[in-house]
Amino acid sequence: MCGIAGTYRWPDGKAVTDRLTEVIAHRGPDGTGRYSHPVGDGEVHLGHRRLAVVDLSETGAQPMVSDGLALTYNGELYNAPDLRAELTASGVRFRGSSDTEVLLEAWRRWGTDCLPRLRGMFAFAVFDERTGELVLARDQLGVKPLFLLRRGAGLVFASELKALAAVGGGALQVDHAALVASLLYYWVPDTRCAFREAEKLPPGSWLRCRPDGRVERGQYWSLREVAAEGRELARSGRQPDLAAVIEESNRRHLISDVPVATFLSGGLDSSYLTALAARERPGIAAYTIGFRAEDAKFEAMPDDLRYARRVAEQFGVDLREIEIAPNVLDLLPRMTYHLDEPIGDPAAINTYLICSAAREAGVKVMLSGMGADELFAGYRKHLANVLALRYQRVPRPVRRGLFRAVDRLPVASARRGYRSVRFAKRFLSFAELPEETAFRRSYTMYDRDELLDLVDPEVAGTVDEVLGEHAEVYRDNDLDDFVNRMCLGDARLFLPGLNLAYTDRSSMAASTEVRVPYVDVEVVKAAFAVPGNRKIVGRQGKAVLKEAATSILPKEIVYRPKGLFSAPLRAWMSRDLAPLVREVVHDGVLVKSGFLRREALARMVAADAAGQRDYSKHLWHVLTLEYWYRDATSGSGQSRAA
Repeated sequence: MCGIAGTYRWPDGKAVTDRLTEVIAHRGPDGTGRYSHPVGDGEVHLGHRRLAVVDLSETGAQPMVSDGLALTYNGELYNAPDLRAELTASGVRFRGSSDTEVLLEAWRRWGTDCLPRLRGMFAFAVFDERTGELVLARDQLGVKPLFLLRRGAGLVFASELKALAAVGGGALQVDHAALVASLLYYWVPDTRCAFREAEKLPPGSWLRCRPDGRVERGQYWSLREVAAEGRELARSGRQPDLAAVIEESNRRHLISDVPVATFLSGGLDSSYLTALAARERPGIAAYTIGFRAEDAKFEAMPDDLRYARRVAEQFGVDLREIEIAPNVLDLLPRMTYHLDEPIGDPAAINTYLICSAAREAGVKVMLSGMGADELFAGYRKHLANVLALRYQRVPRPVRRGLFRAVDRLPVASARRGYRSVRFAKRFLSFAELPEETAFRRSYTMYDRDELLDLVDPEVAGTVDEVLGEHAEVYRDNDLDDFVNRMCLGDARLFLPGLNLAYTDRSSMAASTEVRVPYVDVEVVKAAFAVPGNRKIVGRQGKAVLKEAATSILPKEIVYRPKGLFSAPLRAWMSRDLAPLVREVVHDGVLVKSGFLRREALARMVAADAAGQRDYSKHLWHVLTLEYWYRDATSGSGQSRAA
């Protein structure tokens, strides 16, 4: 795992590449390197920051140059041993044991045709000295990021958006439509970028720059097609052995020349992976979190720690417990900087603090259970949308009466929050809507009218544009299975846009690599070969994954209530962050600029303080957006570092 950067036919490319590489130094504290070569009327420069995980010797250093090819690469190939064996059989001789060299030789032999063969997480740039062509590529599911910016025939790229902003000299303009999307989702979808000129290379795709200025793009893998193939497998009854697929993926994700540890929340997903990992590596370390007792009580959070301890005891895991009692006033601007774009999920703080603790203990690699909820319908929203179909059959007068009764209930008192009331209010806000609208509303922050009320009327036109994009992505399939339509929508939007994004950026801020065995091409294929009625059974989400996990985990863990990897936001908002919220509402840059409307924000604050509505997540995201916007528009922070 590393950080990559570079320029192609870009003015002052050497200095720019050096600056890009400097900004992403935290991604690779173990080494740095740069490569340069003439191309056309300019030059290409490749930069690299190394986090040494596989082949710690100099034979794994980058950029790696061999027989006319130069590669700068970020990621891990979990099928590198298989590819190495195939290439060796064809006559290739390897100098070292790194997966970087395997990728370089695979590219030499197959070019872009090697991409569908790769099983892992990756973003890379490869330059061919003979043709003068530079190709950028990104993994199938968008685990690793790659940002780029084009001007004329020139291109600049990096693992992090802040690097592009730093060399932009403050010239990059904020994309207000992306900020509207951020308000809706509380993250910026992968199809958009917070700065207008910049873009994210889409998952499963490549981009080729030629010396004559031509640019070619291609897609080598399609999640939509994988889901369609899975549907046919499900219809034919040729479904893979899910437990075997997950076990094999987990085993491959343990390949490392440095210690590997796991996240262990005590929930199903992380417990399953930790138990499998402990069989391969007895005594493996695992990290879990807890919160201040008063915060957890106020939030009515489940006691995940006791489940994590139960798993650790049964499987001989070295459990490290971390109490999350952060100074959020200090952490908020730091995390906003590291997250690159406005992302309003406080789980990023948990990831950063866990990875920081692991790094201090000498651990560079962590396994995470990320992705299982999206692929196997494990979120409450999935079950809620299925229940909504049944709810719509309840007589309308009964529904109206229920809505009025629940609407009057408070979501919190002065001493504690009422989670069941919050869930009920959330459910009733979308339960009667059409499918795509209901699904969107079940996990996004605002409905259309609320969003229009919140933002500057001059950008109101982008609201329908953003809503339309969600509908287009959600409906872009021919699946006849409601549950798998939701899973596909999540895997295309929610997973790369939020969970993989914050996981990469917050872990790499702590110079730590996080691997995600569920977000693996073979696991994904297996997931979409499972029909929805095996993912949600009765009121049980992730049912098929739970069946697989019972082969190793006790039922007490498998069938426990869903855990949380979040934070006690209501407690933070009512205590630590209350003064900051008031400041942002009355004197914030977003309000003063007119992008957000003070009256709408003030109504949210009042309703939240009264305990009538839970706007803690909304207000947390407004704070993250405020800090990001300050940096992006002041010529400082992300954009001042030129």
